[in-house]
Amino acid sequence: MTERETTRLVAWSYELRQVHNRLREALDLVRTAVADGTSGEAATRDLLLYCHGFCAALDGHHRGEDATLFPAIEAAHPELAPVLRYLRQDHSMIAHLLGGLQAAIDRAAPVAELDRHLEGVSAIMESHFRYEERQLLQVLETLSLDASPDEVLGPL
Repeated sequence: MTERETTRLVAWSYELRQVHNRLREALDLVRTAVADGTSGEAATRDLLLYCHGFCAALDGHHRGEDATLFPAIEAAHPELAPVLRYLRQDHSMIAHLLGGLQAAIDRAAPVAELDRHLEGVSAIMESHFRYEERQLLQVLETLSLDASPDEVLGPL
């Protein structure tokens, strides 16, 4: 394997960590916007600005993993099928939580309720990211995948 090939292979683990960090930062911005809101209406306006981008980015990230990254991992490492199944279940749970958050935004829920939704998304997202990184970063350092980072990890 050439140095260039090794560098590209290791880059998938780097790319995943970078995407996770950007999503964490985006969620922090959303939570700050809600905390700074003086009313449900003010917080809702901020969420409409911040959350749509965050929700779309997180959903796009998980869709890319489900469609491209996880099948490539499973083809190269069939023993990881149970891990990938668990991660896909997390994706479904996070999508459900995002749907609840969107419904709360749509009806201009009180700040406390919006914060509860964001706390739930944050807790599951962080647990998911940590588990995913523990289970997959080493595999990603050796995964050969001919695709763009946006296709594999979602456009951010």
